[in-house]
Amino acid sequence: MPTRQRAPRPSTGRARTTKPGPQPQRQPSTDDPRIMLDRQVGALYEPIPPYPTRTEREGEFYTLGDGEMFLNVGPHHPATHGVLRLVLKLSGEQVVDVDPVLGYLHRGVEKICENSDYYHVIDQVDPLEYVSSLFQEWPAVLSFEKLMDVQVPRRAEYIRVLSGELLRVSSHILYLGFYALDLGGLTPILYSFIERDEIVEMLAALTGARMLFNYFRIGGVNGDLNHEFMSRLGDWMTRAAKEAESQATLLNENEIFVRRTRGVGILDRATALRYGVTGGNLRASGVPFDVRRAHPYSVYPELDFNIPTRDEGDSLARYLIRIDEIRESIKIIDQCLHNMPDGPVMASLPRLIRPRPGRAWGAVEGPRGMLGVYAISDGSDQPFRFRIHDPSFLNLETMPALLPGSLLADTMTIIASLDPVMGGIDK
Repeated sequence: MPTRQRAPRPSTGRARTTKPGPQPQRQPSTDDPRIMLDRQVGALYEPIPPYPTRTEREGEFYTLGDGEMFLNVGPHHPATHGVLRLVLKLSGEQVVDVDPVLGYLHRGVEKICENSDYYHVIDQVDPLEYVSSLFQEWPAVLSFEKLMDVQVPRRAEYIRVLSGELLRVSSHILYLGFYALDLGGLTPILYSFIERDEIVEMLAALTGARMLFNYFRIGGVNGDLNHEFMSRLGDWMTRAAKEAESQATLLNENEIFVRRTRGVGILDRATALRYGVTGGNLRASGVPFDVRRAHPYSVYPELDFNIPTRDEGDSLARYLIRIDEIRESIKIIDQCLHNMPDGPVMASLPRLIRPRPGRAWGAVEGPRGMLGVYAISDGSDQPFRFRIHDPSFLNLETMPALLPGSLLADTMTIIASLDPVMGGIDK
């Protein structure tokens, strides 16, 4: 069938014109002024803040010298262990200076806790230390118990120590895997998650959760030990020490790992004390400070364990300290199982708590250092003030002292060796 063709439309003699759209404003790149960038794109990638420098230090940092350039690392870089942004000033491959930029994860948890009753606070602080959340619950309930003069049953104290040390082992084992992963090694993280999954399955049998446990209570713990937990723990304890040594050997005898960490990011004793560093990062610099010994709490004074220290203060020493602490935690777990008494796991408390007016400080030794809570009561059922001391914040403050002079590739080594958790930093 023949197709009908449409007759051409007669021309009007006028050319069709299009209005030119708004042209994007352009600006020179800060790294190379010969390159012009759209202002919208520049706002995304340019490291210089879009406001005048506010301090002398900021003005000094954001002034480039000959042959220097800026490089953004994060806030979505996997090796920053969270939402952390680093603006590096580089000369070639050498780090000249660094500006850590925080605040991408801020949720105002301290203010949320001040608008919650004392029981709900425990649930609010869990996500801050998401790798080992029991250690964030512990100082909160410890400070509240001091406000109320609550006597915690001894069995509950042993359960707290037992579950806490299990979680310390889990956190350190995960640290080993992620440390190797940041340096390009894939195998250790697979072994780390095998061990961590066994531990969190144990704790899930005890608490009902795998990550944010919400298990500690003011005056005790939420539930006694059960058969499933004890059965899993017994199986794990028969080979825990052997598996820990096996995983440590995997990295200790790796020449690439040792050479990339030895002598890198040295944190000397004086600098560590000046910055207020705690935990394994401080003990790797030769300071034997551990809250469990310096300011004893719970049943730790009844337990036999050592405080491992090293004098090198480099990234390798911070790794080796975690290995030593895993061995000590396994010893503590074994003592808890043999010495745990019978009895209740909760003190008798009213359902609505109104502590007397006052203030209290509770601190524990977490996997990353001293976790503390400063609470003020005004006699109501909500904390009047609730402030959290997080060790990762102070540990990351040392980066402007550790990174300058190192290579760009060593930046990931140093960050990973500090073992930061960003939840508590942007609280």
